[in-house]
Amino acid sequence: MIYNCNTRARASFEANHPLIEDKHIQTMRRALELAARGRTSPNPMVGAVVVKQGKVVGEGYHSRAGYPHAEVEALRQAGNKARSADLYVNLEPCCHFGRTPPCTDAIIQAGIKRVFVGMKDPNKQVSGKGLRALKAQGIVIVSGILKKECMKLNESFVKVMQTGMPFVIMKTAMSLDGKIATRSGDARWISGELARKHVHKIRNYVDAILVGTETVLKDNPRLTCRLATGSVEHPIRIILDRRNRIPLTANVFKNSRSQPVIYVTGSDISPARQKALVARKVEILNGKFGKNGFHIKPLLKELANRDMNSILVEGGAELNASVLKAGVVDRVVAFISPILIGGGKAPGFLGGQGVMKVNDAIKLKDIEVTKIGEDLMVEAIPCSAE
Repeated sequence: MIYNCNTRARASFEANHPLIEDKHIQTMRRALELAARGRTSPNPMVGAVVVKQGKVVGEGYHSRAGYPHAEVEALRQAGNKARSADLYVNLEPCCHFGRTPPCTDAIIQAGIKRVFVGMKDPNKQVSGKGLRALKAQGIVIVSGILKKECMKLNESFVKVMQTGMPFVIMKTAMSLDGKIATRSGDARWISGELARKHVHKIRNYVDAILVGTETVLKDNPRLTCRLATGSVEHPIRIILDRRNRIPLTANVFKNSRSQPVIYVTGSDISPARQKALVARKVEILNGKFGKNGFHIKPLLKELANRDMNSILVEGGAELNASVLKAGVVDRVVAFISPILIGGGKAPGFLGGQGVMKVNDAIKLKDIEVTKIGEDLMVEAIPCSAE
């Protein structure tokens, strides 16, 4: 989600592609850095670099959906220097008409000699077709450069294209003994200032935040992105409240006219409550649920259909248990603070019934640990994630 250079990925690539020179890897890394500047959801982030005789003559990135694509921007900057030059792009160039014309046409017309590509486009409208269109015009294609990094940068787009489901991040903050609040319900602030700032960076890049009723009732959060500097975009707030217990005075509704809120409830919502929410420009969505709560998968499918590629779950113990049980979590991000809360009645970050045997526990893989201030940020992928 937040792009970082990965030296391990580079070493792995070099071992598998010994003929690729370091300059190609470095230039593709530059394309990735450019791509990460874009705010393109539901489209992928793409960066492009044009190189001629060892010199960069053009750079570009896709800034927003509907705006010119990275290849077009880079070729425009390169001008006539693009003829017989090399083009580096982290994602296969598109070959179909969408909001913008095909990038393959622009590449061919510019006279590009070679195209270095990080990964194929998972979109079935494009996948492989863009590269074949370029090859048919005699353009040399070198693909798979820093593929792992390219996949990670656009992991949300890849997930939606391959499964029709959004990329789900489950975030939690806990004490060293696994508590997300004290026995009285106090949870401010378990994590430190730098860790909380990092959470806002994550919010700044996801399409939506999903929380449950108890989180709103206990914490009364705004669920906005509060970064002091840089470009800030607030995610859509998605509130689960099947029994309609959240007061209309909650902070999350106070700015709903300017920052979208989707209120997910049952069919028994009263006309008066509906009218009050609509007056606040809150969208009401009737969710499907059973005796144990909302059915998560149909909801996420609907959100993906609404162009929400990435969802950050910032719920409490029960919502965390629900999304994990549903098998929809792609990444767990846990902030662990160097404090001990204790108490048998203090809630842990994972509710539900839990497993009977340790052998049945959800396994995690690809563990990464980063120190942020006094806290540890642990990132992991559930083995059940596709």
